[in-house]
Amino acid sequence: MAEAPDPQLLALRQEIDRVDGEILRLLGERGRLTQAVGECKQAAGSTQFYHPDREAEILRRVVAQNPGPYSAEQIGTIFREIISAGLALEQPLRVAYLGPAGTFSQLAAEKQFGHAAAFVPVNNIPEIFRQTDSGATQFGVVPVENSTEGAVNQTLDLMLDYPLQICGEVELRIVHNLVAAIPREAIRRVHVHYQTRAQCRQWLAQNLPGIELCDAPSNAEAAQRAASDPEGAAISTRAAASHAGLQILAEGIEDNPENSTRFWVIGKIPTRSTGADKTSIVVGGAHRAGSLYALLAPFAAAEISLTRIESRPARSARWQYVFYLDFLGHQQDTKVQEVLSTLQETAAFLRILGSYPRAVY
Repeated sequence: MAEAPDPQLLALRQEIDRVDGEILRLLGERGRLTQAVGECKQAAGSTQFYHPDREAEILRRVVAQNPGPYSAEQIGTIFREIISAGLALEQPLRVAYLGPAGTFSQLAAEKQFGHAAAFVPVNNIPEIFRQTDSGATQFGVVPVENSTEGAVNQTLDLMLDYPLQICGEVELRIVHNLVAAIPREAIRRVHVHYQTRAQCRQWLAQNLPGIELCDAPSNAEAAQRAASDPEGAAISTRAAASHAGLQILAEGIEDNPENSTRFWVIGKIPTRSTGADKTSIVVGGAHRAGSLYALLAPFAAAEISLTRIESRPARSARWQYVFYLDFLGHQQDTKVQEVLSTLQETAAFLRILGSYPRAVY
């Protein structure tokens, strides 16, 4: 004979049901408001429905107002999906990322756009730029910097090849896993992306010494190759392992427990200032003593914080360099405008790659 339900538990469940009904009602109201916004934009002749600056403001507001018990990241994720579903009511977004399914690039794209967007996997980073530049996708998500291994130089170089701009950034915690369909003692080869291998160098040396490491173009492709290799394993994401039917043999094998990658969202739209922004530029100075100091001094004088400096060989001459700078602020801000104006006059080369909202969580 079944026990009678606890009255307190029953009351709590009924209260949850009531709250769920209220959430549904409010979601419906929000969806109708979103549709009305879309109709206003269409009536005004606008074809741009997605605004990263507006989305960042919403996420910062709800995270700041979060009363708990959910974490800031959990609240951000929930509202990102609500915004994504609302955008799908207006205009489905197409977003290119480095595929196949299950890569960190896909996870970053989903973190930025939510699951209601249409994600387009491509084979390499240049193809992300081509797809976005041609209009086949409205946006692309490209890796730019890893906290362990540094810059993704291909992304930096391609920013100079295409008339695209940065309109958002995503920060993603990177967790690497050893995955396979065979026992660990049977592994003879590990399929791995070159950057992943570098991020797991110490773990591999200590735990799989002498094992052959086979290059793969992505973490997801590494998992697929391991699935068809009777003596192979891979270092990959949990999602890619699931897609390939592999088991996780060791989780979190990255050498740096704070290992993270920053991604840029690239597109053709400018963003307005939100008060919590970054700007990225490429700048080059004359080939003479003190030229780098002359490029950086205006930032110090204006008390603008540089968050990143990266040098790359200039294509115009051997042994000369351009510098990729990230700094806090938006190109619409008065202080930033003054610095950029100074650089226009003194730098041999300057290109503004974009101003964009800083990652919220």
